This record gives sequence, C-alpha cells and structure tokens, in this order.
Amino acid sequence: MPRSVTADASGSFLTLTFEDGQESRFHAIWLRDNALDPETRAPGNGQRLITIGDIPADTRISTALVEDDALTVTFAPEGKTVTFPGNWLKAHSYDTDQASEFGRMAPGIETWNSSQPAPAFDWNEVRSDPKVKRDWLDAIARLGFAKLVNGPVEEGALVDCAEMFGFVRETNYGKYFEVRTEVNPTNLAYTGLGLQAHTDNPYRDPVPSLQILYCLENSAEGGESIVVDGFRAAERLRAENPEGFALLAGYPARFEYKGSDGVHLRSRRPMIELSPDGEMTGMRFNNRSSAPFVDIPFEKMEAYYAAYRRLGEFIDEPEMGVSFKLEPGESFIVDNTRVMHARLGYSGAGSRWLQGCYADKDGLLSTLNVLNARLEG
Repeated sequence: MPRSVTADASGSFLTLTFEDGQESRFHAIWLRDNALDPETRAPGNGQRLITIGDIPADTRISTALVEDDALTVTFAPEGKTVTFPGNWLKAHSYDTDQASEFGRMAPGIETWNSSQPAPAFDWNEVRSDPKVKRDWLDAIARLGFAKLVNGPVEEGALVDCAEMFGFVRETNYGKYFEVRTEVNPTNLAYTGLGLQAHTDNPYRDPVPSLQILYCLENSAEGGESIVVDGFRAAERLRAENPEGFALLAGYPARFEYKGSDGVHLRSRRPMIELSPDGEMTGMRFNNRSSAPFVDIPFEKMEAYYAAYRRLGEFIDEPEMGVSFKLEPGESFIVDNTRVMHARLGYSGAGSRWLQGCYADKDGLLSTLNVLNARLEG
C-alpha cells in the first residue's frame, strides 16, 4: 500500500512510495488518462468514455494526497479530483526496469522438450468442475498444448470442445474437417504419409491461433501424434546463432496455398514473430506451404537459409517432441502460433479418423481470466 507521495514542482509527475520501500513515478497525463471515475470509465465494463483529445494537453498535478491506502490527485487545469486504489497503482506501475532481452519469453510461458508429460484432463470433469476447466486452459496458455480424454465418440464433438471456452473459427475447410486418407487429396494431411512438425495455415492472416484434433477411430498401425515447442526450438537457435535468429525474426517469409475449389491464400510474415520490444509472440513453420523467399537481401540469403535449416534440425530432433497415440474420444489442442504438430506415417491396415477445427486464443484467454477471477475472488 502507498505510504507517501511527492509531486514534482512542475506538476508533470509524482513519486509514490509504497510500504515495502518501492518507489514508482507516474506522469500526470498517464494518471488522468487512466482515471477510474465514472465520467472517465464506464462502471459496468471499464471502457474509456473520453478520448485523448478530451484531456488538456497541459494537464498537470495540482495536489496529491495519500490516505486510506489510496492516492487522491487533483488535476489542473480541469480541477478534477480522482482517487486511485494503492494496490491498483502498484499492479500497474511502469516505472520499472523494462525487460529488453531480444527474443525473450512472455511472463507465464514455459518452454519444454520430450521430458514434458502431455497434460491430460477428463472431458466430464472439465465440463463440470470450474477448477479443472481452469487448469486445462491454464496448461494450454502456459505450455501451448493439452489433451482431453474420455470424451464422446461422436462426429462433431470437437465443436463442443471449442465451445467450452470460445468459438470455432470457420475457414475454407469448413466448420471442421476430416483427417483421414482420401483419393486425390487437396492437402497432404489427408494421406497416410508422415508429416513434419509444422504450424497450420501459415498462409492465412491472421493465422488461426488454436487447433483442435479429435479422434474418432485409430486402429491403424502407426499414426502417432507428436507436438514440438517452437519457442524452445527458437530459444536454442538464438543461443547458438543469435544472428541467424535475428534474420528469421527480421525478414518475412512467404507462405501460399492453392485449393482445388477457387481458394488461393498468401501471407508474408517472419518465421519467428516478435513484439516491437523483442518479446517472442509466434512462429510460422510449414515447409509444405512455403513460397519462394523474395524479401531477404541477396547478401543475407545464404545466412538466412542456414538459420532456417538449423531451426528445422532442432524441430526434427526426437528429444524435442512429445508423442502420444490418440484413442477414440481423445483430443488435443495446440497453440498454433507456437506449438507444432506432426504425425508418423500409418499403414493401410485398420483405420485412422480424426476431425479437426480451428479456434482463436482470445476466447480461451478470456475464459481463463474469468475463471481465475471467480476462483481467486
């Protein structure tokens, strides 16, 4: 909680001292923009009711007082007084040593290799117990994948899975699609061939951020599913070859898909995606869908390909992948912006029938946030 406050003589910022000794500075314009009063924020949903143009450009702090674990500020020239809870200010302090490591992980992200057991959750428990549901969604948010077991062996059950946290994202493949051997397939996924670890739909913008694969039959020899943490592979590349990492993050690759029914999709994005301040946010890796790279300068193309090759070697290493064979009624979700999935080839004996669909991570994270607030409140 705040202990004392001192406003700068100019009124442009104040310094708040908390009971643990932490000192945090806050600018007048930031405090005014983030005022919590009902004229600035809608009480029901917290959305801002004013624009930046409604705040005077010469906003400054007239008075500041700490009282009852809160900070009360009066702003000039408006003469407006606003109170901020001390714990809210501490949680939103920006006067810190900002993380700046190039290619760093976001808070809460855990990278892994084959030593990571596949987290598995029971279908009925997820549907009936909010704590289990929270743990399921949290595993997907932290690790990028999780299994559901003991689900119904019914066509379309994967839609029910998606609707536990959000909505199906429909694409040119439909609301969901069949993953089994086809004659004259429009996609290599619809064959019995093994598939290299890859992210799905890199040619789409924005890329579907979640993929669900749901098993209905799996008596074929082979066909095990494999998941690989793309962020761990990128971490290894960065440690071994930071220049190569920077090339894959700094220049766009190109991806393309031409369907059999008038579909032609293209994207132009880096294989390793970073936020403007260097935090790793995503990966696109799919050899089948790569188009010619034409955005890398001539003098850097060979180094780019060397980094691309090395990233692929990391991804293909057996110790990088977690493998499992789905049984009917089992499914798994992957964060398609991070975790790659692969498949071992399977024979013609027996059958293998999965259904797949896409969803978006914002729905999952929203549901997780709501569950956390309810369970911790």
